[in-house]
Amino acid sequence: MDSSQIYYSDKYSDEQYEYRHVVLPRELSKQVPKSHLMSEEEWRRLGVQQSLGWVHYMIHEPEPHILLFRRPLAKNNQK
Repeated sequence: MDSSQIYYSDKYSDEQYEYRHVVLPRELSKQVPKSHLMSEEEWRRLGVQQSLGWVHYMIHEPEPHILLFRRPLAKNNQK
């Protein structure tokens, strides 16, 4: 898998979490499980590369090739 075909959004946040979405090439979306949220090992196996702490937290069924991630904000960044 050519990781240059994977798009990483800018990070955005609310009071508790930092978020980002990752867009996979559509042909790779066939490997995304529909029955459960992916573990870090699973999404890294697909070629997703990001720092520690990110959790696949939601499945957006209309667009399974878009993975939604979040991680808790550092305590000193929270409002």
